Amino acid sequence: MSYQEFTITCQPAFIQILIAEFGALEFDTFQENEAGFITYWEGDFDTSLLHELIDRYKESASFGYSIKETVKQNWNKEWEKNYDPIIIDKTCVVKAAFHTELPSYPIELIITPKMSFGTGHHETTHLMLAEMLIINFEKKKVMDAGTGTGVLAILAKKQGASAVFAFDIDDWCVENTAENADVNGVEVMVKKTSIEDVATKDEYDVVLANINKNILLKQMSHYKRVLSADGTLLLSGFYLEDLEDIKKSGIEIGLTYVHHKTRNNWTMARFIN
Repeated sequence: MSYQEFTITCQPAFIQILIAEFGALEFDTFQENEAGFITYWEGDFDTSLLHELIDRYKESASFGYSIKETVKQNWNKEWEKNYDPIIIDKTCVVKAAFHTELPSYPIELIITPKMSFGTGHHETTHLMLAEMLIINFEKKKVMDAGTGTGVLAILAKKQGASAVFAFDIDDWCVENTAENADVNGVEVMVKKTSIEDVATKDEYDVVLANINKNILLKQMSHYKRVLSADGTLLLSGFYLEDLEDIKKSGIEIGLTYVHHKTRNNWTMARFIN
């Protein structure tokens, strides 16, 4: 399968903003660099969809892009070998298999990304992991929507969840989650699907979704649909300025807003059913 490689250049302050904008266009994997980032699209992308972004960010962000045909490959390979471990609240460490010279922590997650998002380095993953550490997962049934590397699903299982269902629309993510679950010695049911196709009869005590604002808003009713009575919903992948839209969407369908936390303007919100 051929892919288009998009090389995005912009001012550093706009990198995360433009990643979110491209995420809203359904680009789903990103490689940041000092000048901007690289992202990929399977097949041919309709570049007319970028006109609004050009008009909005060309001047303020020095936004520019180039495209070339390529074959999708594991561009994280060198980064995988060198990324530093992440410590969450002195309780949980997210590390690679080669991080052997570390003190022990109550919870250790060994995560090797392929093309997937979610090692704990990004603010949204860090926020989700930290919030999960204060939730009781014992004997809970958990869904991880848009699982990426499976890091959230794996943490839920290590915290005592009775069953964890993780899914993604990307083959790489499904494969990566299965591999990471195996390395961590936990059982996670993972498949390629979308929340829209998950059966209504399935109910979950905790639903996790770390995606982006537009997809969260689009799928909010489906999260509630699969959430058990008094179930917990954790959402991230959006900025603080988007919180009111997320809260409004959740409250309108009957969810109760609990609280939110931020990290470098990225935000996590917690709801209950």
